[in-house]
Amino acid sequence: MTHSSDPAPTVRTADSIVNGDDRTDWSVPAPSIGREAVGIVEAVLEGGPVNLPAELRSHRVSPVADKIKVHHYGGYEHFERDSSGVTGEAPVVFRWTGRTRIAE
Repeated sequence: MTHSSDPAPTVRTADSIVNGDDRTDWSVPAPSIGREAVGIVEAVLEGGPVNLPAELRSHRVSPVADKIKVHHYGGYEHFERDSSGVTGEAPVVFRWTGRTRIAE
């Protein structure tokens, strides 16, 4: 690798007024967070393969999420929200509904 003693080129930043537009008046809207992202909840996965690691059985999901898909041994384990409607501080339970394989 060769080293150059030349200093890095300086970069001129844009002025606050360009072509008559005053950039200081520009406002950037705050990013909007969808209603489903507000109030992320803890979820636990029940059922499915016995060898599904414990760290894959805990998720943080949107409160409106109905399904969770987990990549596991060349396929996906599918879980759906338990219809019992547990509320409060308890984690939401998703029960195993089946497995699909990844097409090769």
